[in-house]
Amino acid sequence: MEKVDFNDNLNKLTQQLPQGVFLTVKDGEKINTMTIGWALSGRIWNENCLLVAVRYSRHTYEMMENTDEFVVSVPKEGVMKKELSFCGTKSGRDFDKFNECNLTPFYVDESNVPLIKECDLHFVCKKVYQQSMEPSLIGADFIHKKYCDKDYHVMYYGQVISTYKND
Repeated sequence: MEKVDFNDNLNKLTQQLPQGVFLTVKDGEKINTMTIGWALSGRIWNENCLLVAVRYSRHTYEMMENTDEFVVSVPKEGVMKKELSFCGTKSGRDFDKFNECNLTPFYVDESNVPLIKECDLHFVCKKVYQQSMEPSLIGADFIHKKYCDKDYHVMYYGQVISTYKND
């Protein structure tokens, strides 16, 4: 793994999001990853940040509440479709996704949360803020399309501590 510049690699993240990327967390000794297709990147408080959204119903939400770190891992374009599908449809409550998908945890000095070694690009993040969605502030069209079951998201702002690329 080699450290790379955050800004030079945002395009790859943005391009891959519609196909999915991995959001990984660790709570105690338990690690879990889920597929996400939404994220925002940019600068806030003069820091490089990623914002990820996790629904209350997800096992990842429970784990995010017990940690200050998360990692976003981006697979190479067109690969890991089976793994992204599994991690996006199965719960970490019921499955060890790393084991089921033959994902290799890879640790770097800056984080207790592992990167997924099979992925090409990784954003190591420190949780600096979170905010629950306020349903009354969501447009009616989005309520109808995305939240008819009232399973809203919590937004987690992560300061990007480091960015890694597989060499």
